[in-house]
Amino acid sequence: MPRFSIIVPSHGVTGRLSQALDSVLHQSFGDWQLIPVCDAPDAPAAEVAAGYAERDSRVTPVHSPPSAGLSGARNAGMRAATGAHLLFLDGDDLLLPGALAALDARLTETADVDVLYAEHERAPWWEGEPTNPAAPVLAQAPAGPFAPADLPSLTGVQLPAWSAVYRREFLTDHELTFPESHFTDLGWGGLTTLGAERIAVLRRVVVRHRLRRQGSRLNLPGPHQHALLDQVDLVLTRAAERELSAERTGPLFEQLFAVVLKTAARPDRLLRGHRAFFRRAGRLYRRHRPDGYRAPGGSVGVQHRLLATGAYTAFRTLRGVNQLAVRSAESLPRPRMLRTRLRYARDLRRPLDPHLAVYCAYWGRGYACNPAAIHAKARELAPHVRAVFLVEADQVHAMPKDVEYAVIGSRRYWEVLARATFFVNNANFAEGVVKRPGSVHLQTQHGTPLKTMGVDQSTYPVVAARSGSFTRLLGRVDRWDFNLSSNRHSTQMWERAFPGSYEHLEYGYPRNDVYCTATAEDVARVRRELGVPQGRTAVLYAPTHRDHHTGFEPGLDLEAFCEAAGEDVVVLLRAHYFYDRGRSRGSGRIIDVTAHRSAEDVCLAADALVTDYSSIMFDYANLDRPIVVYADDWDVYRETRGVYFDLPAQPPGPVVRTPGELAAVFRDGSYAGPEATALRAAFRERFCEFDDGRAAERVVRRVLLGEPPEALPPVIPLAERVPAPAAATLVRS
Repeated sequence: MPRFSIIVPSHGVTGRLSQALDSVLHQSFGDWQLIPVCDAPDAPAAEVAAGYAERDSRVTPVHSPPSAGLSGARNAGMRAATGAHLLFLDGDDLLLPGALAALDARLTETADVDVLYAEHERAPWWEGEPTNPAAPVLAQAPAGPFAPADLPSLTGVQLPAWSAVYRREFLTDHELTFPESHFTDLGWGGLTTLGAERIAVLRRVVVRHRLRRQGSRLNLPGPHQHALLDQVDLVLTRAAERELSAERTGPLFEQLFAVVLKTAARPDRLLRGHRAFFRRAGRLYRRHRPDGYRAPGGSVGVQHRLLATGAYTAFRTLRGVNQLAVRSAESLPRPRMLRTRLRYARDLRRPLDPHLAVYCAYWGRGYACNPAAIHAKARELAPHVRAVFLVEADQVHAMPKDVEYAVIGSRRYWEVLARATFFVNNANFAEGVVKRPGSVHLQTQHGTPLKTMGVDQSTYPVVAARSGSFTRLLGRVDRWDFNLSSNRHSTQMWERAFPGSYEHLEYGYPRNDVYCTATAEDVARVRRELGVPQGRTAVLYAPTHRDHHTGFEPGLDLEAFCEAAGEDVVVLLRAHYFYDRGRSRGSGRIIDVTAHRSAEDVCLAADALVTDYSSIMFDYANLDRPIVVYADDWDVYRETRGVYFDLPAQPPGPVVRTPGELAAVFRDGSYAGPEATALRAAFRERFCEFDDGRAAERVVRRVLLGEPPEALPPVIPLAERVPAPAAATLVRS
């Protein structure tokens, strides 16, 4: 009895079959049986196999009709096998030199386990470096043989049949054969995993899988895609019959449905019946889901939930939005007119203006945020630097009359972009902007990241769909020379979300300087401008944008909240800046301040903040005033948008989940009680680290004036800062 029987189906690969067979014949280990499986005795592959059989008695050709498919060919080879262990090799793949000797040694070392998994490499059909997808799968396996229950995450469904060796007696005892139809490797891998009692791993590449230019047949569109669900059902039904624990079946279930979701997300693979596929997949998911199974996090978890509930329309919509966004991102506008392109190209050849700086905030929404605060300080400390603010045409009316500006897209806009030395933005400049040698780009950011940002968004399909090309995003990041941070949490997250070679400036946010410099008179003035009645408690309600919503949804009945919270409460409503246009002013006890230019003014006017997950909480915390987190949909937001930390576990104040709970904390005063104060103090220690009122000065001196870091004003310790007083404090005093 030979040590190995090597089964090589040959349908459709006659041109490469001789290479596959040679890779076996040239092995240093010679105790084997080679079984080419051909379509018919007169087929071209049969002629090749017959020639090898004439030269070497260890070659035993067999036949299997094409209608039997890959599973039939392999089963035919298994029936002819006499070796102690079986290997499967596709007819256009190669067994690498020394592979059989390494497998023999490992099997001897592990006392002939039922299944021995090994690494393989996937080689591009034309050029490129091979990959080893099995290596990370096998990396966690123990050094010696082990039971499948000891490492349930290692299952055969992750690996093709030709990436393992199987003990023939084990297969015979369990009557294991390749399931008929397509995706037979998936069913085979699952069934062998369920039957095996002892397995082991060889961390060495033994097979070179040569990718075909046309790709895998399984990826082609057609009704055969429905066979995937047959294999999933077969494996999980067999698992249920064996009454295995949820710990054992959970990874198998998850890996099988990872393949299902991949197909469900590709409607182009099913010319018809996509809805039927999804619905059947959902039924199988619900039927076979192990007790206590928890779906993975991120975008994959969202897909699991949609499949489990049969939400086909939502699933398709999610996929459609993603595809539409990608197509839109690929056509992002550059300088549109030929004349503009030529002028911009000409101006790029002119010398940089060492005294010209351009500023932009929120993609041209006006004079706001960190760029505005830096601009104002630069007029004081660097008056020799001419500043031009970039603004959309419909926001020109809101620009301060003493601030020079250029309308985005205009000839002058491209002229200053070509000549400026300093670039300051809290988002990103246009795709067509060229980073010239000698220019200095400062990214100021516009908030502390609770939600995922940059490339970290890629695993969340809803937000990734709206983010455009991540390759282009990283191209814009490569223009940055400096990136501003208000705390070390932000520094770490920016480094993750926007990987680049820029320098971190841990100087604080210039827009937050006012929270340490504003006076009681400033607070009273802003409240008058906003129309806050004297003696009332102004509660700022500032919900964040939700990527899974198509427009602004307040999420809270504000009139009802005012009635329930107390007679002296009024609400300042500030929607996310995505919704800052075309909104009308509120009435009664609701004052809509969404369109007010300065978020900082609005915060100064407020006695307390109610928000969900908006980064405004990090800025408002500098005022050391009460903050309440209204987390009515935290689980949904976390799954669809992704977050960097568990806000309800580390909040700046009370966390409430219903309108009743929200009103109650204001009615009984606990929103500003001792427990709330303690939570806020811990939050401030973590997130108000550098916001001491001198951030803008540090930025101007470092970036525009080129002063060394050691010459800049040091950060004032948190305990020594005096925040702007709240109006309620003034009234009580």
